[in-house]
Amino acid sequence: MAGKDMTVPCEDGLINLRVGAIILKNSKILMVGNDRSEYLYSVGGRIKFGETSEEAILREVFEETGIKMEVDRLGFIHENYFWGDAESNHGKLIYEVSYFYYMRVPENFEPLCMSMTEDNHEEFLRWIDVNDPIKYYPEFFRTELLHPENRVKHFVTDER
Repeated sequence: MAGKDMTVPCEDGLINLRVGAIILKNSKILMVGNDRSEYLYSVGGRIKFGETSEEAILREVFEETGIKMEVDRLGFIHENYFWGDAESNHGKLIYEVSYFYYMRVPENFEPLCMSMTEDNHEEFLRWIDVNDPIKYYPEFFRTELLHPENRVKHFVTDER
């Protein structure tokens, strides 16, 4: 049974372990937004203690879309240093390691968003073109999803 989110205090900052889903259909990717944020982000969330990253992505995809999906393969590992912008972590340095999985998208996939942010803002789902000028994270999706490779790629982002 899974426990608490894997967010761990470290010095004055936090360490997060997270998963993200790559859900592609008709040359579009499914992303998430909320009324507080100026950007979109991948379907997914934090790994809970006791889960593997694969178990976490299956749970998160179901929680955020209402659909049980299968993992196709691990696509990216992303190490990211950034400054928190949520009410709970505002101004704190966060080191986040994310595992991004390509999902097997059912032919009749029609997602329903039923999720909230950690600070209780309602989330919404949105299909976007990879080239859409809207701000979204992770930014490497813009180039990498145009020419997917059948290997795991590693990215490091550092906003310090």
